[in-house]
Amino acid sequence: MSSRVLITGIGSVSSIGLSIQELTDSIVTSSSGVSRKTRLDSILARTLPTAQIQLSDEELKKRIPGLSSKQVYSRTALLGMLAASEAIANAGLAPSDCNAAGLVNSTSAGGMDKGEIFYADYLTSANKGNLKFAQTHDCGDAAEQIAALLHIEQYITTISTACSSAANAMIHAARLIKAGICDIVIAGGSDAICKFTINGFNSLMILSDEDCKPFDKNRKGLNLGEAAGYFVLESEASVKRRGVKPLAVLSGYGNACDAYHQTASSPNGEGAYLAMMQAIRTSGFEPAEIDYINAHGTGTQNNDLSESVALLRIFTESNLPPVSSTKAMTGHTLAAAGGIEAVLSVLAIQNGWIFPNKNFSEAIEETGIIPVTELQTNKSIKHILSNSFGFGGNNSSLLISAC
Repeated sequence: MSSRVLITGIGSVSSIGLSIQELTDSIVTSSSGVSRKTRLDSILARTLPTAQIQLSDEELKKRIPGLSSKQVYSRTALLGMLAASEAIANAGLAPSDCNAAGLVNSTSAGGMDKGEIFYADYLTSANKGNLKFAQTHDCGDAAEQIAALLHIEQYITTISTACSSAANAMIHAARLIKAGICDIVIAGGSDAICKFTINGFNSLMILSDEDCKPFDKNRKGLNLGEAAGYFVLESEASVKRRGVKPLAVLSGYGNACDAYHQTASSPNGEGAYLAMMQAIRTSGFEPAEIDYINAHGTGTQNNDLSESVALLRIFTESNLPPVSSTKAMTGHTLAAAGGIEAVLSVLAIQNGWIFPNKNFSEAIEETGIIPVTELQTNKSIKHILSNSFGFGGNNSSLLISAC
């Protein structure tokens, strides 16, 4: 059994970069992908700020060699394919490594973008729509498509726990490695903006009509985004066999469900507190050793207050490490959030960065937490706590450490 779970490859696609290099370039300039530009034919998408990837599905397909012209691919699957392929290339995995690897994929929207097309055709067309569009609707379809592209055969599964999905995918992957079931696992999450997500979140009245302001007293809600973030996780034995240098260590992880409400977080931050404490305890480190917290920080009234309360329960105001949310740059990417933010955490360790919490001006009165507002560089970052908190109290935290 492996004593450590090592990160050997990362890949990402988001509104601030179609690759790790583009993402890195955007971080250096503190760029934001949030705008009113839209590829989606939706009234809300034209009036509310979102963080969309401004490429059509056909343009995305051209970036992925080997796709069938006869196959229908959801946008979620395409984003996942791009990011997972980059992670595998980044890790230097050979085809034989992929054959023996596992895949833990995650998504919330799945193929709803194609499901919407099928449903509209079903209601109006004589042939009742193209069944191939409907077949992509299931969350598991993206996993199967990614596995087929990468020739992954040993273990394939899908996780869908709302906004903590990608973090939970990494937790599940780590447990597969710890248990000796797999030596290599590709894990992460992908979600695309579609009419269902933007209309659904609008019905919850938590979308902001301006750029989101995580942890700000005057926050008005979140900006939806789309992205994919993937990792290659390996056992120490696999890393030694392949002779590669790991990027970081997944040193701790925790998941806790407070079951407080279908969508709201508990006022005392119980689920968030438990998830973070589990991550810290499984790592074997102390709270005082954490150098930076990449917070969930959605910009909604409920989430930011609840997460702030949970943070102060663990660290207290005087001992709180630097905190920021990157969602003002990437938008809230739903199931992909834990993936893209864990990718950012690895980049923070590699480059000595602490990311800016853009658009912040005034602290939440009840907690007084002031996040980092400018990109900080040349920092010694050894341990990062990355939070992902989902609907239904599905709260997860990852502790990512330097090697």
